[in-house]
Amino acid sequence: MSDARPIGIFDSGVGGLTVARRLAEEFPRESFLFLGDTARLPYGTKSPETVERYSLANIRFLLSRDVKLLVVACNTASALALPTIERSSPVPVVGVVEPGAETAARRSRSLVGVIGTEATVDSGAYREAIRRRNPRLEVISRACPLFVPLAEEGWTDNDVARRVAEIYLSPFREEGIDALVLGCTHYPLLKATIAATLPGIALIDSAEAVCKAVAPLLTPASRNEAESEYHVCVTDNAERFRIVAERFLGRPLDRLEHVEITG
Repeated sequence: MSDARPIGIFDSGVGGLTVARRLAEEFPRESFLFLGDTARLPYGTKSPETVERYSLANIRFLLSRDVKLLVVACNTASALALPTIERSSPVPVVGVVEPGAETAARRSRSLVGVIGTEATVDSGAYREAIRRRNPRLEVISRACPLFVPLAEEGWTDNDVARRVAEIYLSPFREEGIDALVLGCTHYPLLKATIAATLPGIALIDSAEAVCKAVAPLLTPASRNEAESEYHVCVTDNAERFRIVAERFLGRPLDRLEHVEITG
């Protein structure tokens, strides 16, 4: 018997599609249900209590659609609400912070940089998770909010992106980091520009780390052997989302649904 139920993924907006895309590449037979809470973004400037409330509403929706696994593809929600989500979910939950921290702790020898939203950076979640794995490592963090609109506009490798990257990232170069965690799911779209700004620095993309965390949860009995499906839901502005989402996914969207989320 196989399990054709989808893997549920949520983010505050479109950025989590970088995680969804990588999961679909890694597990091509699986079906996915992605929820982008576009009516209430950004989460990165909200209070921890608000992020937790929104996150619980999102997982209730995904669970109502009978998902077999939850991926919290939002760094802010993973940093601020994951324990509450785990307590509320009858299915396994994977966030993006712990897998990313695991990879960073393994690849860095001395000093790790972390970039993300204000809420993710202020939470200290990455620093705590990295140092829990390797107390000898030092961690420095910086919020890079302008990377989000640049990614959504497709301005990922032009003079504006390069100038913003230089302003945000030059302090990391001066500090001498040897690894950088891309602590927001938008940031992988700027990976080439970030790499050019910080040559020789290992870039930690949480999407790749999440795949490794999801793999052991998909036992032979839980894998899907039927035809896979890709279903995307949004809470606001579906057509604008479609334009940006297709840029993130690198392919047309087959199913896009507008849904109401309460809570």
